[in-house]
Amino acid sequence: MGNLFKDFITIFGYTVQTHGVVSVIAILLAYGVALVGMRGTVYEKHMESFIFYAVIGAIIGARFWHVFVFQWPYFSQNPGEILMIWKGGISILGAIIGGLVVLIIYSYKHKLNFFEFADYLAPALILGQAIGRAAELLAGDVFGSPTGGNFGMVYPEGTVAYSYYGSQPLWPADIWESQGNFVIYAILVILSARKLPKGWIFLIYFILYSFQRFMLEFLRGDSPRYFLNLTAGQWTTFWTIIAAILLGAYLLFRQKKLALNEGIMENIGNRDGKGNKGNKGNKDNKNNNGKKNNSSKKGKK
Repeated sequence: MGNLFKDFITIFGYTVQTHGVVSVIAILLAYGVALVGMRGTVYEKHMESFIFYAVIGAIIGARFWHVFVFQWPYFSQNPGEILMIWKGGISILGAIIGGLVVLIIYSYKHKLNFFEFADYLAPALILGQAIGRAAELLAGDVFGSPTGGNFGMVYPEGTVAYSYYGSQPLWPADIWESQGNFVIYAILVILSARKLPKGWIFLIYFILYSFQRFMLEFLRGDSPRYFLNLTAGQWTTFWTIIAAILLGAYLLFRQKKLALNEGIMENIGNRDGKGNKGNKGNKDNKNNNGKKNNSSKKGKK
C-alpha cells in the first residue's frame, strides 16, 4: 500500500488533515439528508439551530470518550495532551452519545417529540458515520489486528498502524465497518417509507450499529483490552445494546397502551352511539303514542 493521503493542506504552519476535511463533508451531507427526510414537518425549521448544538455536543463527547474511556492509560500519564484534539483522537461512540444528550435536551426545551425527531435523524447519522469511518483509512490511526496470513491491509511507515505492527497485514475492520454502515443506511431508508411507529427507526439504527460495532471490535488492533478481554468499544456497545432493548420494551408497552386506549375510546363511542339511537327510538315511540292518544280523544268527541 502506498502513502496515505493523510495531510490535506498546510496553512501558516498548521496542517489540515484529510480525515478532518472528509468528516466535515460527511456532516454537511448528513445534514442535507436529514433536511430532505423531514421536509414539511415541524422539525425542519429546528434543524439549523439543532445541528449547531449537536456538533458541539458530538465533539465534546467524542473527545471525552476517547480520552477517558478508550485511551485513559495513555492520557493518565500524559494529561497535558487531553485537550490537544488537533493531534487527533476522537470516538464515534462518544460523538453519538454527546449528540444524543443534546437531542434529549433540545427536544425537551422546544417541546418536540424526541422519538419522531430521532427517527428523522437516524438515517442521516449512519450515513455520516459511514463516510467518516471510510475517511479513517486516510489517517491510518484506526486499524485491525494482524490476520496471521497474506490477506489484509498493509499500512506505510509514518502511520500509527505501522508503529504498532510494522508491515504485517491487518484486518480491514474500519473498511468493513464503513461498508456495514452503508448497508444499515439502506435498511433505514427502506423502513422509513413504511411508516413504523415513532421511535422504531431510531431503535433499529441503535441495535444494528451497536451489534455490528461489538462484533468488529474483535478484529481491532488499536484499542487496549480490559475485563473479559473486551475493548472499551465493546463495553460501550454492550451497554448501548442493553439500553436499546429497554427502549424497545418501553416502545412496545407504549404502543400497546395507546392501542388499548384507542380501543376503549372506540367502545365508548360505539356505546354512546347505540344509546343515542335508543333514546331517539324511545322519543319516537312516545311521540307516536301521543299522536294515537290525541286521535282517540278526537274520535270520542
